[in-house]
Amino acid sequence: MAGVSVPLVPLVNQKTVTKETLLESQQQLELSISEITPLIEQQQEAYQQLIAKLPLKTEKELTFSVPEQFQGKTIYQVGLNSKDKIVALTFDDGPWPKTTNEVLYILKKHNIKATFFVLGTNVKNYSGRLKQIVEHGHAIGNHSWSHPYSYQNPSAAALEIDRTEDLLYKISGVKTSLFRPPGGFLNNGLAAYARKTNHAVVLWSSDSRDYYTSEQKLLNNVLKQAQSGGIILLHDGGGDRSKTVRALPTMITELKQRGYKFVTVPELLEIAVTAQ
Repeated sequence: MAGVSVPLVPLVNQKTVTKETLLESQQQLELSISEITPLIEQQQEAYQQLIAKLPLKTEKELTFSVPEQFQGKTIYQVGLNSKDKIVALTFDDGPWPKTTNEVLYILKKHNIKATFFVLGTNVKNYSGRLKQIVEHGHAIGNHSWSHPYSYQNPSAAALEIDRTEDLLYKISGVKTSLFRPPGGFLNNGLAAYARKTNHAVVLWSSDSRDYYTSEQKLLNNVLKQAQSGGIILLHDGGGDRSKTVRALPTMITELKQRGYKFVTVPELLEIAVTAQ
């Protein structure tokens, strides 16, 4: 173009400048890395020291066994020779993305430990929620892998229960001898296998019916049926459990006002044995 002067720089100078620049940059980068590496190592060491100080669950704390008297038995409630009024809250069909966390928050706020009967498929999909349940100190029970209602032959029944237990142990270190058959069905092969393998088949004495009724009615169902040594059925997964979450604080408060204390199912069974 007329009137425009474009300075020309020899190509050899461009190559020389580029090489020198790259060499200088590389030296600076190596220097920076040599300075940063000790800092990273210090941070990693500090992190490992912090992790080492965190309380770890012992194998005993992660094992939910059943007293011999209840092995291979079906349990709706237990008899207690104590003046204390004691019940066990149980939650089925979790872990669940939102509701499980909300239930955990409420239980922690009221300083209550409960028992969660989990599904293998949900443990697989929401393993982080399972770890939260365990970290909060709650008991874990097996609720099968896929929640089948139909008849399961012996090998299919074994797979439903054993597959879930294997995954529970792999993810959280939990071992459990508690089993709750889906829908409470005792004649579709699952309960038979559970009894054969010395699990306690845990049903309930107080059914909230939170899977289809209103918030007030599920609350009334629990309060009406509550009795010492009883097991209360609720759900934290398997669908919209917002009514359960809303009713839970009032339920706990009302039961406390009536003199009830809350324990896990393993604790309830141990108390029953001691009371004999």
